[in-house]
Amino acid sequence: MKKVGITGQNGFVGSHLYNTLGLYPEKFERIHFERNFFDDQEKLDKFVEQCDVIVHLAAMNRHPDPEVIYNNNIDLVKKLTESLERTGSKAHVLFSSSSQEEKDNLYGRSKKEGRELLADWAEKAGGKFTGMVIPNVFGPFGKPNYNSFIATFCYKLTHGETPVIDNDGEVKLIYVGELVQEIINQIEGEETKKLHEVPHTSVNKVSEVLKKLENYKQLYFDNGEIPVLESKFDLNLFNTFRCYFDIKNHYPVKFTQHTDTRGAFVEVVRLGIGGQCSFSTTVPGITRGNHFHTRKIERFAVIKGKALIQLRKIDTDETLDFYLDGTEPAYVDMPIWYTHNIKNIGEEELYTIFWINEPFNLEDADTYFLEV
Repeated sequence: MKKVGITGQNGFVGSHLYNTLGLYPEKFERIHFERNFFDDQEKLDKFVEQCDVIVHLAAMNRHPDPEVIYNNNIDLVKKLTESLERTGSKAHVLFSSSSQEEKDNLYGRSKKEGRELLADWAEKAGGKFTGMVIPNVFGPFGKPNYNSFIATFCYKLTHGETPVIDNDGEVKLIYVGELVQEIINQIEGEETKKLHEVPHTSVNKVSEVLKKLENYKQLYFDNGEIPVLESKFDLNLFNTFRCYFDIKNHYPVKFTQHTDTRGAFVEVVRLGIGGQCSFSTTVPGITRGNHFHTRKIERFAVIKGKALIQLRKIDTDETLDFYLDGTEPAYVDMPIWYTHNIKNIGEEELYTIFWINEPFNLEDADTYFLEV
């Protein structure tokens, strides 16, 4: 088992890496990090001493004054390097640099010089160092107007605003889940590289990405239809888009119910994609679920009885409660990285239809059990 610490553990990439490492408790022990450790030599040294691997992600990306960005990022590297020297650490240090290294800006300079400082430490101290140069990253829970243009577009489309394209160029992208897997490969591997260029996984024009997102808004956000997802990039982009909903106010979504003398008809899900549709009955007082997914798209549709559906993002304490009643059929979709369950809170059997975008595969279930 390797003890892994992540500076910037609560940031965009850091939180995804921290949560993913938590899926493999038999392989990794996560060493807790807080931003204030950089301002407390004793706490920083204690953190460094515990780690077999340190992934240095903490950095500033944007600020009105570029010199503030440069000074902040270099200062963080120097403090980490000094702690490594004080403690005599032999940890494998992985550094997150940027494809902007070669651009003429202070952010790019701060990443390149920071990488070189840590490489010098490793050479002098006999430490292990890998400098990762990373392309543009996108994915769920990124900050709009900060982490990615995709985060900004997703937020605006789901909050009644209109995205604007500043520069319609081609962008090399990597999904945060793909980047996390690349980092884990480096953690587990024995080879180190002063300069490791992480390959991008797609190239897209900004306008093409926006067109896809606008389609997701029209079909899915406004009408509940699961769109055609032709590639892995499309699936990752769609799951990213879904995470920007105001979930508390978006769900539950009521179905359109058509009634006549014969009874009622309700369309549960309209698909541009395949998947697996299931039906269940649940006796009063019983709870199903208490698990989460990292890639699957899932819908719970209550058609008879009374149900409480609960969601909680796995690294938060806030539980979202949705009450559904079959007299007004409705659904809730499950965002990735949200553990969820459904409980029969009525006095009769609960009838639920479950749809998920891929058939269950025991060898790759993407299902992680965790109490809401």
